[in-house]
Amino acid sequence: MQKVSFELNGEFVELNQLLKLVGLCDSGGAGKMIVASGDVKVDGKKELRKTAKIRAGQQVRVGDIHITVVAT
Repeated sequence: MQKVSFELNGEFVELNQLLKLVGLCDSGGAGKMIVASGDVKVDGKKELRKTAKIRAGQQVRVGDIHITVVAT
């Protein structure tokens, strides 16, 4: 399992943008397709909302990649 830490500068980041910012895809549109595929879990639950607001302290998992969102 690959672990990635993402430093959040604001109140939240949209899920599809988070996937782009950590390098899992090239664009927000590609991030939306990843979310739509049903392969994304937020805090252990499948997330299908492409623009779900991800806040500091939440955990996002895509396949074997585990993203931890931390406040700056």
